[in-house]
Amino acid sequence: MGVPLPSSFARRTVDADGVRINCAVGGDGPPLLLLHGYPQTHLIWHHVAPLLAGEHTVVLADLRGYGDSDKPAPGPDDAEYSKRAMARDQLLVMRSLGFERFGVAGHDRGGRVGHRLALDAPEAVSALAVLDIVPTRHAFEHADKEFGLGYYHWFFLAAGNGIPERLIGGDPEFWIRARMSARHRGGTPFDPDAVAEYVRCFSDPAAIAASCSDYRAAASIDLEHDEADAGRSITCPVLALWGEHSFVGRNYDVLATWHDYAEDLRGQALPCDHYVPEEQPERTAAALRAFFAE
Repeated sequence: MGVPLPSSFARRTVDADGVRINCAVGGDGPPLLLLHGYPQTHLIWHHVAPLLAGEHTVVLADLRGYGDSDKPAPGPDDAEYSKRAMARDQLLVMRSLGFERFGVAGHDRGGRVGHRLALDAPEAVSALAVLDIVPTRHAFEHADKEFGLGYYHWFFLAAGNGIPERLIGGDPEFWIRARMSARHRGGTPFDPDAVAEYVRCFSDPAAIAASCSDYRAAASIDLEHDEADAGRSITCPVLALWGEHSFVGRNYDVLATWHDYAEDLRGQALPCDHYVPEEQPERTAAALRAFFAE
């Protein structure tokens, strides 16, 4: 576990049906699972988690393929990195920790895992917060030139024949730092120790392969699952937060988009770019605290 988290958070490794998931647990109160996005680890929450720990038992988990969690070898259909498989991991983690029902907040890829978890295990998810995303199915259905330029990595990472793995593997630190600096505007600067952890974890070729499989799954098997659930709404309360300067904030009516996917929705923009928990931690924590307190 990296330097930025306080010592009150205990590191745990949980076996999720053969996939070891790295997590950190701290605080006291109703359980709250925090999930990260690409290319981070659970440390994206290092500012926010301590602010929530007074009211919640906070579980910060590395998704499979990321951080210090296991990285199963991708198969031909990328099912190992479907959001369904990644969501099941987190459900098993929370059950192993003794939590049958819990809140979930996910940024970026973690928000997509949270979305799938709320659909696949509605009995377990009491409330869901999604940070700086619109649903994957909507994003692909409405992809245009702006999407292709702004989210070019969705297509680059999903390319086959080992192309992104080879290119990123040549200089993973450059890739990580370039991706992050291009999507940060205003607010709290990135913590150097957290970024060093992102670089350390992502320098593992297995992590690069897993993350590419994650994006290939998003463009294939995840869409099949989403299409099968077309017209089905999330039944628990949903909070959408997004950066007003982010691609999401500039290109979507976020609440109108999520209204087609959630029965009970509220949300707001925060003055930042994509990395909401790191750029605006106090405002993010305040919004999450108020939402999950309901």
